[in-house]
Amino acid sequence: MDSAFCFSCILTISLTSNIGHPALISTGAAPFDTWMPSNAIAPLILFLAILLTLAQLLGYLFARLRQPRVIGEILAGVLLGPFVLGKWAAYSHLLQLDVAAEPKKAALDLIYYMGLLLLMFLSGAETKALFHPDERKQIGWLASLGTLLPFALMLLLAPLLPLGWFIGVKESRIALVLVMSIAVAVTSIPVISRIFFDLKILHTRFARLVLGVAVLEDIALWAVLAIATAAAESSALPQKKIALHIGLTLLYLLFGLTLAPRALKRISKSRFNLLANNSPVTFILLIGFGYVAVAGLMDVNLVFAAFLAGFAISRKRLGEALETISRFSFAFFIPAYFALVGYSLIFDETFSFSMLLTFLLGACVLKLLAVALGAAFAGFRGLDVINLAVATNARGGPGIVLASVAFEAGIISAAFYTTLVLVAVLTSQAAGAWLEFVLRRGLPLLAAQPVAAETPVAKNVPETLAS
Repeated sequence: MDSAFCFSCILTISLTSNIGHPALISTGAAPFDTWMPSNAIAPLILFLAILLTLAQLLGYLFARLRQPRVIGEILAGVLLGPFVLGKWAAYSHLLQLDVAAEPKKAALDLIYYMGLLLLMFLSGAETKALFHPDERKQIGWLASLGTLLPFALMLLLAPLLPLGWFIGVKESRIALVLVMSIAVAVTSIPVISRIFFDLKILHTRFARLVLGVAVLEDIALWAVLAIATAAAESSALPQKKIALHIGLTLLYLLFGLTLAPRALKRISKSRFNLLANNSPVTFILLIGFGYVAVAGLMDVNLVFAAFLAGFAISRKRLGEALETISRFSFAFFIPAYFALVGYSLIFDETFSFSMLLTFLLGACVLKLLAVALGAAFAGFRGLDVINLAVATNARGGPGIVLASVAFEAGIISAAFYTTLVLVAVLTSQAAGAWLEFVLRRGLPLLAAQPVAAETPVAKNVPETLAS
């Protein structure tokens, strides 16, 4: 099953590597006339091999150092990008980076978006498994104050900031303010899960609390991001069309969270569903493709659609097939996505260290104080409050995805895109370093006794998804 899935993905990339080629779109020429020339394929494959190898090696190195794997994968892209090795003429000549630029860009774009969509799809699939109902009161306080408070404060403070410093080509101030508010409030499920796994605390009550909060945040904040991108796309439209666009997004959210999962659960159980019974991997992929296709027709954000598609998957019935997709995705597409994120970071004259420092400090202060307040209302004291606040301050993968989506949508500037990615990396690294320090000193993450029946959260979570 694994080999068949790998082969199908590679075949898809090969056949669609000319997507977006202007010659094919404008002239209607036969596809064979516009496919990437053979002398450009080998350098592209070589570049992908180097990119993937370095991403995996640096990811492994950072994991061994008890740091988020994603940092190593992004660093691989930075090293191979135009601001490091790209300045070396022999490297550029070896990969022939100036040959058939448009087809190569289209091929890399496809891999980038496949990695992004699969990451969100698999993150959505894990939200049900990570949530534990025994800590509803504590999670409620942490989520309501720790998420809503920094989000609301950023909404209030944003008009006082020089938004022209951050705004993208669409010049949508509403969308920009929403993205900035999400960036302040978001917590990473994949990265913080990996940190917990490496520290061997994924089965603890502390991990359940943090991940439960992250689950609620992801559902709410991805919905807000979908609304932000809809507002940006509709910025030049009349008010009624803007309202219609946002209304369709909310309708898609309602359908994707309620009706669709119930329908898919029944369909997957049906003995007449030959596809689910004989090729569950294909069935799962078609669910994801279906969600994304419908979202495209409705002008709904595709990343949000992929997250909802994963949320609709029944792990009880399709867990093994989902694990197959997860293993290959985290072996190829998702490391390649993060490496390409690093490759696209902009460190030229548009990069602003003062922007990075200002937003990093402001976002951390708002998030840490808000979570600390929520933890205090939930009954936690002392070191417990600090540990919960630092862990939920890790933005990781969702912070990077937020930056990617917002930049592609024209909501944020190139300088702010680089800032958001670096903030996601630095906060994740700080969370991992702090939790390891606490455990190394022999201090408890939570002083309160765990609930009577500890249900390991790690049981149904693939190790790869936590990376």
